[in-house]
Amino acid sequence: MTTKLIIDTDPGIDDAMAIFYAAAAPDIELLGLTTIFGNVTTKMATRNALRLLEAADLDLPVAEGAGQPLVLPPFEPSAHVHGEEGFGDIPAATPKGQALDEEAADFLIRMARLHKGELIVCPIGPLTNIALAVQRDPDFVKNCKQIVIMGGSLEAGGNISPHAEANIYHDPHAAEVVFAAAAGKITMVGLDVTLKILCVPEDFDAIKERSPELGGMLKQMSVFYIKFYQEVANLNGCSLHDPAAVIACTHPDLFQTRAVPLRVSVDPETSGATELADDARGKTNVAMDVDAEAVKALFLKRLSLLP
Repeated sequence: MTTKLIIDTDPGIDDAMAIFYAAAAPDIELLGLTTIFGNVTTKMATRNALRLLEAADLDLPVAEGAGQPLVLPPFEPSAHVHGEEGFGDIPAATPKGQALDEEAADFLIRMARLHKGELIVCPIGPLTNIALAVQRDPDFVKNCKQIVIMGGSLEAGGNISPHAEANIYHDPHAAEVVFAAAAGKITMVGLDVTLKILCVPEDFDAIKERSPELGGMLKQMSVFYIKFYQEVANLNGCSLHDPAAVIACTHPDLFQTRAVPLRVSVDPETSGATELADDARGKTNVAMDVDAEAVKALFLKRLSLLP
């Protein structure tokens, strides 16, 4: 049985890996992409999402999302991590296709209604679009089968501040809306597990060898990305953040979760921290451990199916 999936994305190098994985996975029916700021601006995210779909020869809708956080002022994109245009050293290119006229939040609401009880939404950027969908439609969460989030950190500390993971940090108010409203439906795939899954340059060489076109594109992007990891963390490889969340949508058995009530701090001192909540909200499934070798093997195996 295939999983109906929409990826909410800010492409971004590991977003490209996640989207290509979803394109290759026989157990995923990708219904479209929604775009958000984070690694790049929302406009650039839309352009990059269209480029990735065209590269993978997929004719799917792209809906452009919010241009800035719910409350906070806009952030500068992470060009030092993902490159000026989002794909490392690969220059900008204009896609042939265009985004829908429909806003991302409205597209998500419509698709959740259309595929009631079947749709998994996988946000791998800040949660602004998901929060807007929650605010606009009281049935949005109920209509979704699941919301699998790449973001947050319960015990592993932050990667953009001592407390916070980047996706949550870039719109903590939106994340708090989502965690409060959707608790029972959320799986959080955060730094507690994604930092344990590492891809090294040789892995990208193997991907390129098996799928010269799209694997070659990922190999080219990975050089810039791994250079960042070498400089910042002294690691000769990159963590599989976004692909891990997409894999968790179809292979939850590879992750060990703990169910806890979660809140997101909007306090300036600890903004974006995902913390235990003490109110009456439901529990979020937080991935705390992972079969890292199996996730990585699956990632490499599926990508080798690409052209």
